[in-house]
Amino acid sequence: MIALRQLKRVPSNHKIVIDVPENIDENQLMEVILLFKEPPKISHAEKIAQLKLSQHDPLFLADLQMISDDFTDIDGEGW
Repeated sequence: MIALRQLKRVPSNHKIVIDVPENIDENQLMEVILLFKEPPKISHAEKIAQLKLSQHDPLFLADLQMISDDFTDIDGEGW
């Protein structure tokens, strides 16, 4: 199976053209699935504000420390 991902915006006529690679045989059966992305619920500025607040969130900092501790031994190894 070959997977091909193309992101397209819905045009005003609501018709999408799919570009199929040349190496795919003619008349080959293919399945097309449309997945619609939800518009973001918060703005970019709000995301940045949340990221800045995370610097002081004790639960987030504890999770970050736990992940860092998991890699302590590996980080000490030479590549």
